[in-house]
Amino acid sequence: MAIDTTTAQGRLVFNLFASLAEFERDMIRERTKAGLAAGRIGGRPKGLSAEAQTKARAVKSIHALKTHTILEIGQLFRLSRATVYRYLVWQEVK
Repeated sequence: MAIDTTTAQGRLVFNLFASLAEFERDMIRERTKAGLAAGRIGGRPKGLSAEAQTKARAVKSIHALKTHTILEIGQLFRLSRATVYRYLVWQEVK
């Protein structure tokens, strides 16, 4: 649906939508700040889960044997080719 901003009514509707979008954005920002102030930690968790670390070690071990292709390793662990490569470059943090 196109809004004709050359008319007074079109500009009014456009400005109302813009104001509502700005209001919603400000509300999200306030809720996020309140959550962080309450002690929540934002963002995506860093690193691999314990299960993913175990899979990554197994993928590295099998790849080191040079008996399977990347595609075969992915099929064995039900991983995409990109994830297999990510696991191969993953560094353990000790």
